[in-house]
Amino acid sequence: MSLKNPVSPRESYHGLVYFPRMIDKIRLHAVGELAEDCVPNLGKAFDDRCCKFLEIDYTGLASAVGSSLSTEEAWNWSIQHGKAPSEEQIEIWNDFMSKRGWHDEASEILIRRKKESGFEDRDEIQTMFDYIDADEGRPVRPFSAS
Repeated sequence: MSLKNPVSPRESYHGLVYFPRMIDKIRLHAVGELAEDCVPNLGKAFDDRCCKFLEIDYTGLASAVGSSLSTEEAWNWSIQHGKAPSEEQIEIWNDFMSKRGWHDEASEILIRRKKESGFEDRDEIQTMFDYIDADEGRPVRPFSAS
């Protein structure tokens, strides 16, 4: 069995970036196929932020999702046990998450991770989403601060 990376953090569901990645990580981990680099952050970091945004408990979500819930079913569970964000809240979330690491308190983490991965000279990696995509072998999309 080969280990897999989850989908890009840029993937969205009902307009919300990162949610599909978190669900994909849960599913892959449940069947023992999640890439080892992703395991230490299960339920932490961006997973934790996403759960707090939706006002749900990560452990409850992971238990409900297991290896079998679809993304739609996971979304419905999240809304039933937390809250459905408004379009404006989703827009703010998406802007915040997609720019994380770009001239903010996460910039030092991004610099450190780029160095650890040998990406110091890759100027196109300006956000944590960029880093995750590069680290997992996906092309880095051009960054726009607007």
